[in-house]
Amino acid sequence: MPESAPRRRLLPLFAEVGGGRSPKTCQYRCGNACFHPAPNKSDNPYFGDIFRAVLSRRTALQGAAVTTGAGALGLSSAGSAAANERNHPSPRPTFEAVQPNTDDVVTVPPNYDHHVVIRWGDPVLPGAPEFDFENQTGEAQEQQFGYNCDYVGFHQLDDDHGLLWVNHEYTNEELMFAGYTDGNDADLEQIKVAIAAHGGSILELERQNGTGEWRLAGGDRPFNRRITGNTPFRISGPAAGHELLRTEADPEGVEALGTLNNCAGGYTPWGTFLSGEENCDQYFVGGDQVAEEDREALARYSIEVEGDTYVGRRFDRVEERFDLAKHPHEANRFYWVVEIDPTDPESKPTKRTMLGRFKHEGATTAITSDGRVAVYMGDDERFEYIYKFVSAKQYVKGSRKHNMSLLDTGTLYVGRLTGNSPEEEIDGTGTLPSDGEFDGRGEWVPLASNTESFVDGFTLEEVLIHTRLAADAVGATKMDRPEDFEPSPVTGKVYCCLTNNDAREPGQADEPNPRGPNKHGHILEVVEDRNDAGAESFTWNVPIVCGDPEDESTYFAGYDKSKVMPISAPDNVTFDKDGNLWVATDGQPSALEINDGLHVVPVEGRFRGELRTFATVPVEAECCGPLITEDNKTAFIAPQHPGENGTVEEPTSTWPDGDFARPSVVCIWHTQGRDVGTA
Repeated sequence: MPESAPRRRLLPLFAEVGGGRSPKTCQYRCGNACFHPAPNKSDNPYFGDIFRAVLSRRTALQGAAVTTGAGALGLSSAGSAAANERNHPSPRPTFEAVQPNTDDVVTVPPNYDHHVVIRWGDPVLPGAPEFDFENQTGEAQEQQFGYNCDYVGFHQLDDDHGLLWVNHEYTNEELMFAGYTDGNDADLEQIKVAIAAHGGSILELERQNGTGEWRLAGGDRPFNRRITGNTPFRISGPAAGHELLRTEADPEGVEALGTLNNCAGGYTPWGTFLSGEENCDQYFVGGDQVAEEDREALARYSIEVEGDTYVGRRFDRVEERFDLAKHPHEANRFYWVVEIDPTDPESKPTKRTMLGRFKHEGATTAITSDGRVAVYMGDDERFEYIYKFVSAKQYVKGSRKHNMSLLDTGTLYVGRLTGNSPEEEIDGTGTLPSDGEFDGRGEWVPLASNTESFVDGFTLEEVLIHTRLAADAVGATKMDRPEDFEPSPVTGKVYCCLTNNDAREPGQADEPNPRGPNKHGHILEVVEDRNDAGAESFTWNVPIVCGDPEDESTYFAGYDKSKVMPISAPDNVTFDKDGNLWVATDGQPSALEINDGLHVVPVEGRFRGELRTFATVPVEAECCGPLITEDNKTAFIAPQHPGENGTVEEPTSTWPDGDFARPSVVCIWHTQGRDVGTA
């Protein structure tokens, strides 16, 4: 905002719930995960405890006071390591910031325009029927744009044509069907619609008159495709065919049906999309009837194994495979990263087991110094971990067949982070330690390669199928809901959204997770050693501690907080070509009492930390996507679940058309043809 502009008072909107999210988000996206004990029962110490123990021992041996700051334990500060980079100027966004609001519209800055590219139910495949809200069928939905659009990826075909991939994360049935109560009483056709509304869509777009505006292409659109909860997927990598992936319908364990709860994703150097399966536990019933030896692993993945487990969407009423009492291994065929080739509509999408099985927020890539491919991933649940995969083989530009095999061989790692400040300086309040930053060192602990397990007591296949349990065993660092990971195209630094964690107690705070409870979340900056994505160690710091800037516990990389905007629950991130970080949020309505939105913040130079709001989304919607095209001319966002606390009969949002709420993808561009982010 302009330096002299007053900040609008934050308006009350919703009652707060666990994790800073609305009740309907908690119910439908993640099965009320925040209202249940965290599934991570490991006794991994919080790494502040390890550090404090070492400091105490050193003090006792040396009889001297502990040194604070980056010198303790020989750890170098991530801030110091990046000092030269921060002094490099980067173009500063100059648009007039959008003010906090609770309006039922998409709001963009002056000199910008936007339009809805596609909405739930719009035809995708040639010959698809027009959307009929009152008479929707599963067959029609398989040909139409699905529900709750999340990650947005773009594959450019030429200057004026491209392919948009959109995840369809989950469904809000009470907004899709009049009179809906729950899965036990739902009409079977409604359940078929819900299954078909998951997955993803590929859409051909065309540029309008050389501007930043993109619309659906005309004609037959041969690349258009719907992937649903019933689409056949190939299972690849070392775990393919293992007995834990075999079912009655697939005795060889090499083909799974469908992809579910696809949250974030990434675009590979060879032109495919990666999509992360996340909160898949909510689709399965009958966990109380599986064999005793299978229950620990199911529970570690948040699947109910006690009490009345026949609740929720009840997909099992039309697809028996979702009943674990009858098909106990079906759940193991979900929670993977899937790969989709947008240029081949006949190709079978693939579940990549070498990337591990957990609640994948997404997967984004970087090239190592020796030409291999690194994939960064977060496990989105309270007290879960960050991961990295590094391929065994090098990326070969132009060799599509070779590159399509890169994600099946390599090494899977989990992150272990250590802070460098003494006990009394990390107290859970968010107060900075004496060295001026939350920072420290980290290591990527190997879990498995494609030929062997590095975890005692686990086979290679068990590491990949029960990755959470393997990561527990090596003492990975418990993080505050690690969601999207994204490497900067300018500096190579990697940024991870830690969305929030109300369950972290003050005594559990550590330097990489410095607040307890953590209502608003924070952002982690990782600087790989030698600036090499293939490194096994790194420095890290926390440049943004989110919330209302007037809250003393917030931090914006040392920037003047009177000149920044409020932000809560950072979820997904992307970069523009200049290296500015764009952050979409999921939880501001209940945490800050303002609509979610898309924010941008420089992460280099003297304006590092100057966070401002670029767009806001409608009432009770989450801002998903986001995507800035390579030419910086277009921003795509995907507002999902608008009006999620309402019903068909009593809507709380009527965006985008004024009748009933429909998740949609939105294109934003500068009306004078300038780059996104400029005034």
